[in-house]
Amino acid sequence: MIRCIVVDDEPWALALLSDYIKKVPFLELVFATENAIEALQRLPQEKVDLVFLDIQMPEITGLQFMKIISGKVRVILTTAYSEYALDGYEHNVIDYLLKPISFDRFYIAASKAKDLLDTPVVQQAPVVPQAIVATGNALPDFIFVKTDSRIVKILLSEIRYIEGLKDYIAIHTLSEKIITLESLKVIEEGLPKPRFLRVHKSYIVSLEHIDSIERSRIFIRDVVIPIGDTYKDQFFGAIEGKNFG
Repeated sequence: MIRCIVVDDEPWALALLSDYIKKVPFLELVFATENAIEALQRLPQEKVDLVFLDIQMPEITGLQFMKIISGKVRVILTTAYSEYALDGYEHNVIDYLLKPISFDRFYIAASKAKDLLDTPVVQQAPVVPQAIVATGNALPDFIFVKTDSRIVKILLSEIRYIEGLKDYIAIHTLSEKIITLESLKVIEEGLPKPRFLRVHKSYIVSLEHIDSIERSRIFIRDVVIPIGDTYKDQFFGAIEGKNFG
């Protein structure tokens, strides 16, 4: 069951979307409100999977709302203004419903949400060019990862550590942080060992960028990364006698 809220300052739209939610067997309405600030206050107290969110609202806009919740809840945008569609997709929304919203179009969006929430992370292996694969012996010194709008090439030598978050991962390089929907497990499988090691359920580190290790903590620049109990033997075994210089 997908737990939903509706945030829309137009009473008729609020009532319509609430009614639509009640008609769909796999959706559950948690609450509906015309006040975006009230929704932000209630969200941490409720288990919510999906927000039907209006873009044009008086106190804060839907786009500002999405920035505040920062990807913690998936969003379907609703609006009477088609020019906002591109902005919405740049925020990785599930779908964009143009008012007036018909039930069949609503159901399509809800079904898309169900598919995504049933499989929250798309398990895609890092893309390796065929020319690299064909050589057989040499491992590539880079990976490709998919971001919201493009595929990015990342040199392995630039990766300091990789952090697993709730619905995505962050690849921390020497110069930037790259966000991708790849899973930590899939990224781990595409990285050479022992150059990169899983040290925690939420972290993979590059051995060459480790500054120091103290007990169960790894220091990379000003970042402290814990070493999980499950990974201690593998990690310390791999670095024994390793030259980090």
